[in-house]
Amino acid sequence: MSIGNANSPEEERPSTDDRSEDRIVERSVEGPSIGTALKKARIVAGLTVDEVSSTTRVRIPIVHAIEDDDFTRCGGDVYARGHIRTLARAVGLDPEPLVEAYDAAHGGRPAPTPAAPMFEAERIRERQRPNWTAAMVAAIVAVIGFVGFTAFSGGDENGKRPVAEGTASPKPAPKQAGKPAASPTPKAPKPEPSDSAIAAAPKDLVTVVLTADTGESWISAKDHNGRLLFDGTLAQGESKTFTDKESIDLVLGDAGAVSLFVNGKEIKDTFQAGQVERLTYTKDDPRQGQAQAG
Repeated sequence: MSIGNANSPEEERPSTDDRSEDRIVERSVEGPSIGTALKKARIVAGLTVDEVSSTTRVRIPIVHAIEDDDFTRCGGDVYARGHIRTLARAVGLDPEPLVEAYDAAHGGRPAPTPAAPMFEAERIRERQRPNWTAAMVAAIVAVIGFVGFTAFSGGDENGKRPVAEGTASPKPAPKQAGKPAASPTPKAPKPEPSDSAIAAAPKDLVTVVLTADTGESWISAKDHNGRLLFDGTLAQGESKTFTDKESIDLVLGDAGAVSLFVNGKEIKDTFQAGQVERLTYTKDDPRQGQAQAG
């Protein structure tokens, strides 16, 4: 008498539907990498790497490296997050999930610095900055004083000898009748100090001064013809000045680390750390600037 197979191989073998469901779950959990997601979205959008680089101002080798999940060429976590945001927006993706994935894979986002120490550090920097306006005025006054002293104490053709200490001063010669007394040389008026040493920028040019105050930042600057004036990293404490007769186009890799003066006036936009900004300024600025998404 045969006994039915209670546990036949066919019953022990998982069904085809169960196996396919397991594969779908595993794929959805893993998901594509950051570089793969950006590359697929770029291809779907019909864009080449050159077109993405031209639109975002992110250099071609860096775009290739990010699409290969190599972030070592970005120059640090702050720049990597900024590039991810910029490339994601260019290919039509939401950048925040990609940035969160980057933070999760690289130790998380650093804790924000408390506001009070930041303001205190800013006050210390303000006190430490040299007052060039006061120094210029002091130098001009010293030169004027020296010239005036030389004019009044200059000797005649025979020269004046210094009077020895303790002796009587020589009496001035009596005035000759019919000759008017010589009038003293008028002193030159003291110059009025300007609001800022940068305010002396020529009005017929666009003058932009960038200073990396709180950290280093990659910057790019072009004139109105699109000619590249500078493309590189501005170290902390370093400044760059750009001029053009019509306009200056800027790209700031970390706008929160840079202070900006346009035509002698400070631009007080509240840029965040790691924020990429694209700005254009003309001779009529300062205005708030044409800030684009970064």
